[in-house]
Amino acid sequence: MADLSRLRLGTAPDSWGVWFPEDPHQVTWEVYLDEIARVGYVYTELGPQGFMPQDPARLNEELARRGLTVCGGTVFAGLHKGAEALEKAKVEFGQEAKLLAAVGAEYLVHLPEQYTDQHTGESTQGADIDPEQWKNLVTGTDELARFLLEEHGVKLVFHPHADTHVDTQERIARFLNDTDPELVNLCLDTGHVAYCDGDNLEIIEQFPERITYVHLKSVDPVVRARVLAEKVSLAEAVKLGVMCEPPYGVPDMPPLLDALGALDREIFAVIEQDLYPVEPHIPLPIGARTAGYYVGCGLGPVRRWPY
Repeated sequence: MADLSRLRLGTAPDSWGVWFPEDPHQVTWEVYLDEIARVGYVYTELGPQGFMPQDPARLNEELARRGLTVCGGTVFAGLHKGAEALEKAKVEFGQEAKLLAAVGAEYLVHLPEQYTDQHTGESTQGADIDPEQWKNLVTGTDELARFLLEEHGVKLVFHPHADTHVDTQERIARFLNDTDPELVNLCLDTGHVAYCDGDNLEIIEQFPERITYVHLKSVDPVVRARVLAEKVSLAEAVKLGVMCEPPYGVPDMPPLLDALGALDREIFAVIEQDLYPVEPHIPLPIGARTAGYYVGCGLGPVRRWPY
């Protein structure tokens, strides 16, 4: 069994059903922070931009009161659209990076813009990408990453995502080959890779130096088969329960964690289980069971309650 001591277990607002800065179907940031501390998590992402308090002093105070540390943030961008989208991203990512730096975090997860609506699942743009758009995406990502590192000391990690233009294993490999390894690395989301029929172990083997941040996510293969058969969007698939607790989904986590442990460097392994929309009482027990599963696999840290 590989040494997993350098994998740092965390969670994200996504695991509590949070997809948007504000939404009547979501828990508040106060409830989220209280409940993840109650479970025993130590590391958390900030969630959708604007979900957490934006004043660094207040955010630091709220985190410290609960014994929590931020490991990263997430922002969407449609860099395939060209120069205007890149300038917009610099403003939005720069704002997030400034907050991350103020709370001692160094990773910002770049989520590519979906071509389906997150609420309805309806198509909002084409699913295919032309050569000019691809060039915009890769050169824009390089430039955005350079900007974040030079201006804020924050490292960009790119997150392949279902219903975006970097979804399949083939597109992930192409993206990594076309971007600057000194600037752009991968947030390996195990669930999105599996959802798009990719092989997480092959990606780790092929690009070991580019795996610097991980989202741990599991896919229910039975629901996934239905999603394929009925050709439904990601938003609809999540409502059907396509993302599930790790013992019941793919990829098989123990060998995947062994492969990550063999990289022999500190990597944040952040649990994400898409649950939106969800009743507010549901995430806490799921989060507790999931933490227990990963602790059983050898990951940590998780504290005992009360913290």
